[in-house]
Amino acid sequence: MAEQLPPSIPAPAAPAIGDPITFPPAVVAAMLAELPAVAERTVASIVVEVPSYAGAFAGEMGRAIQRAVQVALGGFLELATDGGGVDPSRPIAPALAGAYALGRGEARSGRSMDALLSAYRVGARVSWRHMSETAVSAGLTVGSLARFAELVFAYIDQLSAASVAGHADELATSGRVRQHHLERLGAVLLAGRPLHDLTAAAERADWTPPRTLTAVVLPETRARNALALLDARTLQVTEEAAGPGGEEERAVLLVPDAGGGARAGLLRVLDGLGAAVGPARPWHDVAASHRRVLRALRLGPAPDTAPLDTAPLDTEARLVELVLRADEEALTDLRTAVLAPLDQVTPATREKLTATLRSWLLHHGRRERIAAELFVHPQTVRYRMGQLRDLFGDRLEDPATLLQLTLALGCAPREPSA
Repeated sequence: MAEQLPPSIPAPAAPAIGDPITFPPAVVAAMLAELPAVAERTVASIVVEVPSYAGAFAGEMGRAIQRAVQVALGGFLELATDGGGVDPSRPIAPALAGAYALGRGEARSGRSMDALLSAYRVGARVSWRHMSETAVSAGLTVGSLARFAELVFAYIDQLSAASVAGHADELATSGRVRQHHLERLGAVLLAGRPLHDLTAAAERADWTPPRTLTAVVLPETRARNALALLDARTLQVTEEAAGPGGEEERAVLLVPDAGGGARAGLLRVLDGLGAAVGPARPWHDVAASHRRVLRALRLGPAPDTAPLDTAPLDTEARLVELVLRADEEALTDLRTAVLAPLDQVTPATREKLTATLRSWLLHHGRRERIAAELFVHPQTVRYRMGQLRDLFGDRLEDPATLLQLTLALGCAPREPSA
């Protein structure tokens, strides 16, 4: 059965060299006998002339290359033994498959094709010099030798093309596989899996864990722009979220080592991309950063802040609100209980007294500052505080009550959804 080659390997093509070449049996035998020695000399020359292979051809790799050289040169010689001449249109699958495998091996080793193509050129020159000497000594005519030289170098070109195809295929395949592993790593990180699972996923993805990761959520359509400006180790996970117009895709970027002083730079990079940025967390606990971002997004934009399309939503700037709204029902119950004395006045009066009480708590009773914030006369502040003392009594001197009032009035209640 003929060996099946990858479709990316170019089909063999014959150079125009005129009449078929017929080797006398004695020439073929002499050249076949010389193949092991020629292969050894070829590898030795490659090691000297292609420095990047100085160590790569040692041991088993060197023996594999010698075998590949023997297969490559022996393919033509074997075709000549049946008396029909050397015909390059005949199947040369073993040699091409070997060259293809060499190209893939180069990609797996992290090398470009430059070194291997240089090795082919050196190998062709050295092996041909020794093989031609053997052929002439065995009686091959000069004319046949010249035509055979043309054929062999065309053959080397095909081997080179097969290796280039193997290199490209390996890069494409390994790239897809690694991308799959990176996406899987991002997913298990967001799922908050145990450390041993995360470490195994990072090893499969060939991803070196950073000290910290920061979760960034932004529209999926803008993720590419962000990735081009972020650390190359940044992971991306795509998720669905309920948007204003229904379901929309958004991306979660896990950005390495963007905490501390690096956070300001991250926020600048994300400016205008509709991003929300969580806190930096140890890489294996980035799920906590992601949860923080989601909670901040559910709160909606903070009052008096720029829209997300202008500046990122920085969760570090909304910690108080996040704490106060960690349990909306509990916060509502706290407001109802601690502000109950205000139920005795009209809604308009309640609104004024609530604003005054909040400012009084935040400014520690400094009347001038309270008046400036509320745009009223200090005497108005004094009058309102008198009303509040009548309603609350000695409780305004109680630290526990003051804490409850501060929490209850720390942020404005959320508007009910329509």
